[in-house]
Amino acid sequence: MEEQVGEVWHKFITKKANRNFTDATVTLQNVNKEVGIIFRALGGNPAFRIDPAQPQKYPTRRSFLEKIAGSGLKIALAWTDSESIRLPESIVVFEDRELNKQLYIWLACMCAQQPSNFNQLIHDNSLLSFNVLTALPGLIPVYESLINEHIKHRPSPNTLPTQEALYEHSIQRALQLPLQLIKNKESHSSLETQLLLPTLKTNSSKFQPAHIPLWLYLAPQHQANRTDNQRSDSDPEEGVNSDQEKKKINTKKQRKQSERVEDHDGKNGLIAFRLESLFTWSEFANVDRTTDESKDDDIERVAEDLDIISVSKHAGTKGSMLKFDLDLPSADVDDIPLGTGILQPEWNHKKQQLQRDQCRVIPMLSRDAEKGELPLHLKPSARKVRAQFESLAPLRSWQRKQPQGDEIDVNAWVNYYCEKNQSQKSDINLYQSFKGIHRDLACLLLADLSLSTDSWINNECRVIDVIRDSLFLFSEALSSSLDKFALYGFSSKKRDHIRFNMIKNFDENYNARVKGRIQAIKPGYYTRMGAAIRQAADVLAEQKSAQRLLLILTDGKPNDLDHYEGRYGIEDTRAAVQEAKKRGLKPFCITIDEKAEDYLPYIYGSNDYLVIRRPEQLPRELTRLYCQLTQ
Repeated sequence: MEEQVGEVWHKFITKKANRNFTDATVTLQNVNKEVGIIFRALGGNPAFRIDPAQPQKYPTRRSFLEKIAGSGLKIALAWTDSESIRLPESIVVFEDRELNKQLYIWLACMCAQQPSNFNQLIHDNSLLSFNVLTALPGLIPVYESLINEHIKHRPSPNTLPTQEALYEHSIQRALQLPLQLIKNKESHSSLETQLLLPTLKTNSSKFQPAHIPLWLYLAPQHQANRTDNQRSDSDPEEGVNSDQEKKKINTKKQRKQSERVEDHDGKNGLIAFRLESLFTWSEFANVDRTTDESKDDDIERVAEDLDIISVSKHAGTKGSMLKFDLDLPSADVDDIPLGTGILQPEWNHKKQQLQRDQCRVIPMLSRDAEKGELPLHLKPSARKVRAQFESLAPLRSWQRKQPQGDEIDVNAWVNYYCEKNQSQKSDINLYQSFKGIHRDLACLLLADLSLSTDSWINNECRVIDVIRDSLFLFSEALSSSLDKFALYGFSSKKRDHIRFNMIKNFDENYNARVKGRIQAIKPGYYTRMGAAIRQAADVLAEQKSAQRLLLILTDGKPNDLDHYEGRYGIEDTRAAVQEAKKRGLKPFCITIDEKAEDYLPYIYGSNDYLVIRRPEQLPRELTRLYCQLTQ
């Protein structure tokens, strides 16, 4: 009974203390695409992610009810760092839902124009607001509505202590001043003279001023400083979320403040302390801990509750840790390597340079492949695509009035003879040839064969099965149109072992042996996409066709074990695509990754990729897409 009463009281007092307008809530997830378009259109870095900001402690004055309810301790601030812009996960500060949405748009404009020397809350935000309004005068009525509504809910300076009243007066003045200068057609130099900056420093005050939702704040320190001799190329990519971390947008895209502490030396395993001296379980205790890399199901919840995450460097070497990984099969059962490997470069976005001979691509041929036939369930679809693509095959016809050819063109000879007797000049084109007008193009299809393709898309088939069917129908279609094409697959295990599986090269015919290789493809390892694209581009560039199409078929974004996660892999893949375009090739990506629109426009361009919403439709969509790209 006591617990029930307490629960009812907690809900009641929390609701009474809540000063937000929950009925007008707008979430970042609802406006993410619109915010991203505006941010990039105004000059924002196209590589930046748009993620929700983690609420952090903000010691402002709270109402009496908020103190009783224990609410209002944390606020989600808007800020940027070197890799992303962080906006509140939801905005409920205005009673009008449209104003809350416009606030997201305003913050996106502020982030796009934010200078690098942004470090003063009042001065820099006021100047930034002036610059945004000057560059985008259409936002003037939006900004006016936002500040007028916001100032209504701000505390009155008359109700605050002297120092805080001075600070609050400066904030309200800084909010209104950019609009006044714009209306009076004054320059930004007037802002410097009219803006009253208080002598009070925010950090020295017991309370910070009430949160200003229209302004940007400094990014919290999310990593401890590291000296140059502590850095190494084998360190994981910093500040980038992995694929697994992006599964839940509400929890995984949030940054935490961290601190670097010294690890226990491991010599003394006994610690004696009084339990009551441990004020909070979130404090770091320097004790000897076992090294366990297994997945902790509760670790995500714990990380969300912590304000500061303590990170220590383990004293042991990597060799002393137990770690499981995907092992390569023995040579007698593995695919047949075709040579010792081909060295390919890799783009390092941290150093902004292309590192030569960084990766080894090993062409491989399936050992288990035998001569095969088209699967029975694909034969009806194959008949349809063959009928469609036969119309693209070259049609042979007589080419008349040629200077040389297979036979004499009788009509051309008679006309020439008549014109000659009339002393008229005439071209001597008296032959005809039986020729075909062919499509001068070559296509290379590069399929992702990483371990992620072993996942099931429904109760009947896996991703690898859909890719296999796609290769079959794609081959049936192009063999009917007589277009030159090649099929390759790729997977990787670190930079020195990138498997480049040859299924069909340009010199081979589509026959039973190629069908057997398609049937023998199997998933394994990781997705180092940049090196695979460079190798495929080298093969395709050897073709002398006028149009050369490079199709990349994948189910996810680039990843590998050795720091190829996150931004590193995306930047390297983007560099490989740009290199291919400079060589006259046309890269195009087809993916079934639902979240591919977060990174594919940056890698391939806004018009050079396609996301298949229903993976089972991939075989049909692939052939349809090829027709569109080659018309």
